[in-house]
Formats: sequence, C-alpha cells, structure tokens
Amino acid sequence: MFWKEIWNSIMSTTPGLWEICLRLACAMLVGLVIGTEREYTHRPAGMRTHILVALGACVVSITGEIIFHHYSLLGSTADPARLSAQVITGVGFLGAGTIMREGATVKGLTTAASLWAVACLGIAAGFGYYALAVFGMVFILITLTLFEWLQKVLMNPANKRSATYILETTDISATLSTINEKASAERIAIRNMMAEAIEGGYKVSFNAEFGSGKLKNRRVRFFNAIIAAPETKSLHNADEEVQSVL
Repeated sequence: MFWKEIWNSIMSTTPGLWEICLRLACAMLVGLVIGTEREYTHRPAGMRTHILVALGACVVSITGEIIFHHYSLLGSTADPARLSAQVITGVGFLGAGTIMREGATVKGLTTAASLWAVACLGIAAGFGYYALAVFGMVFILITLTLFEWLQKVLMNPANKRSATYILETTDISATLSTINEKASAERIAIRNMMAEAIEGGYKVSFNAEFGSGKLKNRRVRFFNAIIAAPETKSLHNADEEVQSVL
C-alpha cells in the first residue's frame, strides 16, 4: 500500500505520458530545424545528429525531474538540474569531433556550437519550457542563416586585398615562425600555407589576406620583416616579384 501511494503521488506530480511525448516532440523539432540547416550547408554534423543530441538532452532533463519528485517523497534532497548540467559539459566532446584543421584554417566551430546550443534547447524542452525552446530555436536559426549572409557581405573578397606568395628559405622552422608572428602583429590572415623541400632549402607558398585599414604600412612591415630574416633567399608573388634576397 505504501509503495502504491508513492507511485500514485509520483504520477500526479511528474509529467504524464502525453506531456513526455510533447516534450520529446518539441526537442525533435528544434533538432530537426537546426540540423537541417547544417545538413543543407554540408557540415560534419547534420539533421540526425542534432535531433539525437536534442532528444538525449530532453530525456536526461525529464529523468532528472522524475528522480527529483521520486526521492523528495522519500525525504531525500535531489537536484533536478544535476543531470542536465552534465549534458552541457559532455556534449563538448561531441562538438570537438566536428572541428577539423586544414592547414592554417579551422573548420567546424559553428557546427560544434550549434550542437551545444541544440543540447541546451533539448534541456529546455525536457523541463517543459516550450516557449524558450522554440524561440531559442528561432534565434539560433537566424544566427546560422541571416548572420552567415551578413558575414559574407562584410567579409567579401572584394573588400580585401590578398595574393599568393612564394618564399624560398634555408630554415623552414624559423621562416614559419616569422610568418605567423608578423602576420599576427600586422593583422594579416595567412591561409593555404604549404612547404616543400627543394635543392638548397625549402619553398613555402601561402596566401596573405591584408584586409583594410593602413594596408600599405602593414604590408610593407610584414614583407620587410620576412625579407630581412637571414634564412630568406627570395620572395615573390604569382604575378610580379616583390623582392629577391641573394
């Protein structure tokens, strides 16, 4: 009789079957919408991954709520958000798997962030905060679509000055260190860097993107620092020679 009373009490205070299904459906919806956008842009984590993350977070939240009601009836203190907190931490490992490095470029950071955000939406849905989950989904979708367009407009290649350069050096380690250090100091983005061994040293090719703002001064300081390095033999771009050091 005692356990029957506890069971009836639990069923009256915790979400019922239809409520659980509604919460899971809400989590599936937010995962579906965000995952579809990632799938459409050919990202490493797509629709099913985002849905599973949202559903898993939702299940954990519901489980935490049920455990809280169950043990509170037995006189024990329980934190319904403790399991959900572990989801927020643990999903970071999944997000790390979507991050890839290609040369000097890092890809997958946005998808990793979207997985973490979807997990948070799943937690909100799991606790029954439908408005928070749906409006959170809308704002995340706006961030992934509208702001991607805005970023492309602001970062349009037409607004930047870039070119590919070829450098010959006798010390590859020192050269790479100099390029990265000076590029960081002069706010220059270095992309698609490649190196190969040649007779008498190494050949390094890279794309330098200078952006805007005191372009000429930053460009001059950057190349002067590289040319002045004792290991540099020559430096030129694809169209015209910048300077040769013999």
